[in-house]
Amino acid sequence: MYRLLFRVFLSRLDAERAHALAFAVIRMLGLPGLSGVTRVLTRPAPSLAVETMGLRFESPFGIAAGFDKDATGVHGLWSLGFGHVEVGTVTALAQPGNERPRLFRLIPDRALINRMGFNNHGAADAVPRLKRERRRRRRPVVGANIGKSRVVAVEDAVADYLESTRVLAPVADYLVVNVSSPNTPGLRGLQELDRLEPLLTAVRDAAGTTPVLVKIAPELEDQAVLRVSSLAVGLGLAGVVATNTTLSREGLVTDAKVVAASGEGGLSGAPLGARSLEVLRILRAAVPVEFCIISVGGVETAEQVQERLDAGATLVQGYTGFLYRGPLWARQINRGLARSATRGTARA
Repeated sequence: MYRLLFRVFLSRLDAERAHALAFAVIRMLGLPGLSGVTRVLTRPAPSLAVETMGLRFESPFGIAAGFDKDATGVHGLWSLGFGHVEVGTVTALAQPGNERPRLFRLIPDRALINRMGFNNHGAADAVPRLKRERRRRRRPVVGANIGKSRVVAVEDAVADYLESTRVLAPVADYLVVNVSSPNTPGLRGLQELDRLEPLLTAVRDAAGTTPVLVKIAPELEDQAVLRVSSLAVGLGLAGVVATNTTLSREGLVTDAKVVAASGEGGLSGAPLGARSLEVLRILRAAVPVEFCIISVGGVETAEQVQERLDAGATLVQGYTGFLYRGPLWARQINRGLARSATRGTARA
């Protein structure tokens, strides 16, 4: 049914408009009564629960940052079966993001190009909704992904990140320092160790007991990945999120003219899968077993999520697959993971 709806209707809409319509439905699913009914169909099997960073995740599979930028649909996403919701990217200052159009489908590649530009209403605006979510007896783990405000110079980035940290750390279950989006000028330069270490140290100290992770780009060379992982472990961070979207356009099957017309921006979806998995394996070989690695990029099926878990991911996130698989995507992933676990137990 969803495939038909996507082909006949949603794929013909502007991608950002289609997202807004779908998100409105997701928000409705979080309303009292509706969320309970939906959860009957989507609740993950108890065997899928994961404990990491001092938190209990109902499922290892969650929704990546970028889908719910302002924490307005957290409960609806939980109702659909996601074990955690990473909101944002949130900035200290409200900002409209880049000009539209800024979100494009590459359907033959099952991919997206986005240059959203951290459009959000600011860290303080998200606080009341995050507080309300924390008061719920049953809810997902909620992370807050924080980035640099566009009008703030890179030289002043630490103070900008600290403002978001102070506001959001008390109401989020974990924080992710995003230094890897390709859509904010100068941001990826913060991955250089001489800039990254003081930033992560400051955020860690300001976050208090809230776990802090850092999100890295797929373009980092292998040795740079190792240096960042060593820094994160040495600073006592909770983990690494790997990876963000890519600037690469290699290997795409979508018509080159369509790709060119989409313009600049980060590529997500299936084409990112191989590099994301590669970075995961590099990280897991270099960090302690208890160190949390959230693998994101190019996963769409339960088999692909299981592959990430087998390769050492603590948790796995998706985003683009939601567009191509529809509202029951998390349910499909969770059921597939449960079947895989049952087969593994039987073989043992």
